[in-house]
Amino acid sequence: MGKNEIINAENELLSAVKNADISVLQRVLHDDLLFNLPNGQTITKEADLAGYRAGKMKIDLLETSNQVINIIDDSAAVCVSIMLKGTYYNSPLDGNYRYIRVWKRFDDGLKVIAGSCIAFENKD
Repeated sequence: MGKNEIINAENELLSAVKNADISVLQRVLHDDLLFNLPNGQTITKEADLAGYRAGKMKIDLLETSNQVINIIDDSAAVCVSIMLKGTYYNSPLDGNYRYIRVWKRFDDGLKVIAGSCIAFENKD
């Protein structure tokens, strides 16, 4: 597993998030995924996909920066800053978020097994 492979997987995931591409999300999110939202709520893959299926996540702008990737055996930890604009369950999304995601290699490819997101104020 190399950094370019993780960068490509991240790009595919973020494109799927922006475009609400459920088939890609279904494939790259592990069935036992746990993800912490900025409000402290922990969601599962099915809860995440249900929001996309219901059209509750709408992204108008998604820009990444400050990506750091650490590869550890068959896993990778990715930290990335993302500027988001859109809506989530009819609440506005307009800010900077710092994500951490853990990717793991399985027989059928790379999958996100865990993640977390916090809002932060961009000082730039």
